[in-house]
Amino acid sequence: MKSRDAQIRMKRFQIEDRKRQVGQIEAMVEEFSRMVGDLDIEIAAEHRRTGIDDEKHFAYSTFARAARQRRANLQRSIADLGGQLDAARAQLDLTLAELHRDEEKLERDSAGDVARHPVERAVG
Repeated sequence: MKSRDAQIRMKRFQIEDRKRQVGQIEAMVEEFSRMVGDLDIEIAAEHRRTGIDDEKHFAYSTFARAARQRRANLQRSIADLGGQLDAARAQLDLTLAELHRDEEKLERDSAGDVARHPVERAVG
């Protein structure tokens, strides 16, 4: 009985850890998305300022080129984090299922103990 209780406590701890991981990844995706939006605004402002929005133009802004590269890198990172987020959510779901299974086993074992020893429980 004690080992099951310890196992359930461990699963609950793992669930909290998985939730924290999912939250951190979601926060990173949100922050990177915000940064991409900011870069889009800066690139558009640079295009308006210079009047050149063709990347292949010989006088295309170095700042706009660098900002576009940073934006592409952030978008790639967002895509990578999406995969990590899916994996973290899958781990969370798996751990939740394991906890549910262990709690059901504990309930069945507890019900079995009560059924086997009704006098001891009533007297004890």
